[in-house]
Amino acid sequence: MSLIVQKYGGSSVANAERIQNVARRIAKTKDKGNQVVVVVSAMGDTTDELIALARQINPQPDERELDVLLSTGEIVSSTLLAMALVKLGYKAVSLSGAQAGIHTDANHSRARILKVEPKRIHKELEKGNIVIVAGFQGITDEMDITTLGRGGSDTTAVALAIALKARVCEIYTDVEGVFTADPRLVLEARQLPDIGYEEMLELATYGAKVMHHRAVELGGVYNMPILVASSFNEKPGSLIHGGASMEVRNKVRGIAHDVNVAKITVVGVPDRPGIAAAIFEPLAKANISVDTIVQNASINNITDLTFTVARSDLNKAMPLIEPVAKSIGAKECVSDATLAKVSIIGTGMVNTPGYAARMFRALYERDINIQLITTSEIRITCIIAEDKVREAVKALHTAFELEKV
Repeated sequence: MSLIVQKYGGSSVANAERIQNVARRIAKTKDKGNQVVVVVSAMGDTTDELIALARQINPQPDERELDVLLSTGEIVSSTLLAMALVKLGYKAVSLSGAQAGIHTDANHSRARILKVEPKRIHKELEKGNIVIVAGFQGITDEMDITTLGRGGSDTTAVALAIALKARVCEIYTDVEGVFTADPRLVLEARQLPDIGYEEMLELATYGAKVMHHRAVELGGVYNMPILVASSFNEKPGSLIHGGASMEVRNKVRGIAHDVNVAKITVVGVPDRPGIAAAIFEPLAKANISVDTIVQNASINNITDLTFTVARSDLNKAMPLIEPVAKSIGAKECVSDATLAKVSIIGTGMVNTPGYAARMFRALYERDINIQLITTSEIRITCIIAEDKVREAVKALHTAFELEKV
């Protein structure tokens, strides 16, 4: 008997009809002799609606209270799914994140899972139950409810799969798998039957919405196979795993893009030790992630320092940076929230000449200006104007002939 963890996203459980459809899919898995643990997201746009409601009451709601509120979305979908399964004649029980043994730190709205103690889940499985767990949430040592951040249900599912020693973690969503680019932007995008953890992590981190990057990272650390497939059909999906692929001529596996980008430039920064620490430490304490960092060559011991943050963090970052800029004697602090990232991703690019040049040529031929460039061993990312994203993704997909995958 195998233990399988499945996760169903918000679109998959958006209404009563879809919840009943998910229940039938779960029942088929159970009928094959498997033990089944299911993680669910909130129904449809419930989380966004709850955030909007909270801000009608208080434009800046307390993070602890907001977490308690948002956690109710997954509670609703998990209980309804359990009811649907019982109606089909199956034993099922719903559990909150706390009941499922998901322990987190106290960083509200962006909590990290510290450990999983699935004693209650094992107990319910031994009773023959299908266990439905509310995703996206956990509990602190002080018994406070936390949420894991947007996309956190993916992380819940992978963490449970690892703790339960499941055979596979299946992520069901409204797309059929991992594609060479966003099929909404590139009609010629092709589905990848499989992809390695490192490549998928870069795709997820740099804009691919099919899978949350923290879940991919966790899967890679513990070598948990992750299947991404559609909950609306029976197509095979894409397997994320650690197996090495045979070497191929085209190293680029996919194109990722992200419009949640803002650029901050501290102009006229004195070039002396300690300046970078003074600028970035307040951001770190505020839990604001910094991506691309570029410092110009110093002229007369004065330089400019540019970096990017998520656009959603810009209003939080600027009040932290502006007083620091003043205190270190910088000229000014400016920002730009009209930017985006576009990336080519694939193992082996760094050791194969020509990929960067081909990327830059493809963007140049579409008159797309590159503002910043950042790289890793398997990724090249360019910061460009947001209104050029669709054209850039299409140009790169064609330049690297990904429609032939």
